Amino acid sequence: MSTTAALPESIEPAQLEVWRARLGCGFPAVQDVLADCLLEAQAALRPEGIDAYLDCAHALGRMGRGAEPVLAFLQEWPSVAAVVGEAVLNDVIALMQAMQKSPNSRAIAPLLQSLAAVARRLRGPGPMRDYLRVVRELMQRTTVSIHGHHATFESPGLPVFLEHAPRALDVLNVAGLSRWADYGARHYQHHPERQRDYFALKSADSRAVLQRERHGTLLVTVERQLDLTLRSLWQDHAPLRSYSTGFDDSRVSMPFFDAHGIALPDVYDDFDAAGGPCGLDRYRAALAHMAGHRRWSQPQVADNLSPLQRMTIECFEDARIDHLVLRQYPGLRPLLLALHPRPVEGACDPATSSCLRHRLAMLSRALLDPAHGYGDEVLNAFANEFHALMANGISSTAEITALALRHATRTRRQSDQSARVFFTDTVVSYRDDNRHLWTFIEAGDEEDHFAAPRPPAQPDIQGLPPRHYPEWDAATQDYRPDWVSVYEALHAGGDAGLIDRLLARHAVLARQLERLLDQLKPQDRVRIRYQEEGSELDLDVALRSLIDWRAGATPDPRILMSHRKDGRSIAVLLLLDLSASLNDEVPGTGQTRLAVSQEAVALLAWAIDRLGDPFAIAGFHSNTRHEVRYQHILGFSERWGDAPKGRLAAVQAAYSTRMGAAMRHAAHYLGAQKADKKLLLVLTDGEPADVDVSDPQALILDTRQAVKELTQQGIHSHCISLDPHADTYVRDIFGHHFTVVDRVERLPERLPKLFMALTR
Repeated sequence: MSTTAALPESIEPAQLEVWRARLGCGFPAVQDVLADCLLEAQAALRPEGIDAYLDCAHALGRMGRGAEPVLAFLQEWPSVAAVVGEAVLNDVIALMQAMQKSPNSRAIAPLLQSLAAVARRLRGPGPMRDYLRVVRELMQRTTVSIHGHHATFESPGLPVFLEHAPRALDVLNVAGLSRWADYGARHYQHHPERQRDYFALKSADSRAVLQRERHGTLLVTVERQLDLTLRSLWQDHAPLRSYSTGFDDSRVSMPFFDAHGIALPDVYDDFDAAGGPCGLDRYRAALAHMAGHRRWSQPQVADNLSPLQRMTIECFEDARIDHLVLRQYPGLRPLLLALHPRPVEGACDPATSSCLRHRLAMLSRALLDPAHGYGDEVLNAFANEFHALMANGISSTAEITALALRHATRTRRQSDQSARVFFTDTVVSYRDDNRHLWTFIEAGDEEDHFAAPRPPAQPDIQGLPPRHYPEWDAATQDYRPDWVSVYEALHAGGDAGLIDRLLARHAVLARQLERLLDQLKPQDRVRIRYQEEGSELDLDVALRSLIDWRAGATPDPRILMSHRKDGRSIAVLLLLDLSASLNDEVPGTGQTRLAVSQEAVALLAWAIDRLGDPFAIAGFHSNTRHEVRYQHILGFSERWGDAPKGRLAAVQAAYSTRMGAAMRHAAHYLGAQKADKKLLLVLTDGEPADVDVSDPQALILDTRQAVKELTQQGIHSHCISLDPHADTYVRDIFGHHFTVVDRVERLPERLPKLFMALTR
C-alpha cells in the first residue's frame, strides 16, 4: 500500500512528512499505522501535545525494545489523554525511564498496552498518577536482588500485574489496588511462579485479598445470615455458594440454582447512589425469588419452543413467583419494586432495534406494579388476565405457560430478530437465569430416562455454611484473609451412661472436689457500707456521725448500707483437640488418651455445673485449611445432663490440629458472654499442625497470634498439654499460661483442680 493511499484526507501530505521526520522511526509496522494514529492524535491533542507525543514515541524507538512499545504508545496515548489529560504524559515518561534503567524494560509495552483501559476506569489525572505510583512501587519491591551480589533480575509479576490491572480496577479503587499489590509483593517477592499466579488472579489468596479490598456487600460476610433466613422463612436447606462477578469471565453473571445449591454473586453493590436498596437487601430479594422458584416452579419441555416463547414464559413465571412470594411476605414489595427497572414506554424504536426485551420488561413491571401507568392495550389486557389467574389460587407453571404462549403469538414482530437489541432498563437484577425451568428431550431419552423421576438434590456440605478466618503469615508479618474455613455442627449423641460410668470410677475424687467447691461457691449477700443512699442503717457509722455532730464536727453523711449478690462472674469454654493422636494408648493404663480426656472433661463439667458458672465444651480437628471441623458438645445455655453427656461419649479423634482457627471461632462464642472474666481452656496433646502446611513453625506462630487477638478481646487463654515435650513450643504460644500434664492418667485429677486455681 502506498503512502498516498493510506493518507487520511484531513492531514496534509507536507504536515505528515514533517511529523514523520520528527518521529524518526523506521520500523515498517510503525509507518503502516502512523497516519491513522496521527489523525486520532490531531482530534484529541493540542498542537504542542502532538509534538510531545511524537517526541515520546521517538524516545521509545531509541530504547532498543523494538517496534512494540512505539506501536502501543502511538495507538493508545490519544485516547488516554482524552480521558486523563495531556499533562500526565510527563509522569508516564518518568515511569518508562525508570523501567528502562532497571531490569524491567520489557514491562514498558504491557504498561502502554493497558494504559487506555486503565484510564477509562480511573477517569482523571489524579487517580492516574496514583496508579503510576503504584506501578513504580511494585516494580521496586518485586525486582529480585541476589544477596551478596550486585546482580538484579526483572520483576516476574510486573508484566502480569499490568496486563490484569484493568480487570482489578473494575472492582477496586486505586487505594485498594495498592493494598492488593502490596500483599503480593510482600508474600511472593522471592517466589516468581507464585508471584505471577497472584497477579494473574489465579491463586486463592489473590482472590481473597481482592475480595477484602473491593467495595460492596460481600457474600462471605452475610452468608450465615442469608442461610438462616433461607432455613427459617422457607424451610429450605440448600447450601449457598458464590460465583465471581469480576475476575472470571467464563462464569455466568446471574444468580442460579441447581443440584449443588443456590449460587449468588460474590458481591453486591448498593443498588444506586440515591439511597436505593443496600447490598444485603439485594441478596435477600434474590434469595426470596429463587426460594419461590424452588417451591412453586415445575420444569417445562423446551425442545419445541422458540427463544421468543421461552423468554416470554420466563417473564410470566418470574412474575407469578414474585406474586406468590409477596403473598407470603408482603413486606418485600417495596424492595422488589425498587429493584425492578421501570422501562419508559416508547423508548425503543422497532424500526431500528429489537424491542423484545423492552416489551417484556414493561410487561414484567406491569405484572408486579398495579400503578405502572402504561397505556398499551395488549399489555394491560394480558396483565388483567394474569391477575385474574393468580386470584384463583397459586396456579401452576403449566397454566402460566399457556398464557405466555398466547402473549408471544399476539405481540411478536419481525424486528424482534434484529441483531441490534435494546437493553436499556431491561435487566431485573434480583431474578435468576431460569435454567431450572427447562428440560430437554435428547435423542433416545424418551423411552428410557425422561419419564423417570429425578432424584432429590443433595447438598455438598451438611450443616451451617462455613465461617472464614484469617491466618497469620509470620514471613510477611501479615494475615492471609479468609484463609481458613471453619465448619461447625452440633456433635452427634451417644450413650450418656458411658460418662456416668466414668464418673463413678472417680467417686473418691469427686468427694474431694466437692469440699473444694463449697469454698468457691458464692455467698448470697455482701454488705456495701458507707452509702448516702441505701436500704439499711449502718449503726456503727451512724453512731460515729452522731458523736461528731454533738462535738461540733461535720458528721459523715454516709450512714446507710446496701447489699449485692456475691456471684462469680466467670464464663469458661473448654476447647478439646480431637486430632488423630488422641487414639494413642496411655502406657500402663489400657486406655487411650481420648478416653482419659473424656473422664477429665466429665469431672470438670460436673464441677463447673455445681458452681453454676456459664460453661461450654467444644471439640475441633482439621483436614487442611479448607476443612476445620468445630463440634459443639455443651452450649452455654445448656445444663450438664444426658444430652451433652451423650455427645461427649460419642467424640472421636481424627485428622490434624489447626488450633489458631479453632481458637478464633471459640472466641466468637466466648466473647458474647456477659462475664467479668472469660477463660478459654485448650486441652491438647500436641503442637498445632496440618497436612497442608510444611513449615512446622507456621501454625505455631499463627496460634500465638490468635492468643494475642483473644487477649485484646479480654479473653484469657490457658493451655493444658498432654505432650511431655510441649515445653519446646507451648511457651512460645501461650507465654506463662500453660500446664503440662506429664502423666496423662492423672488428668482427671489435675484438670478440675487447675480450673479452680485459675478461677478462685
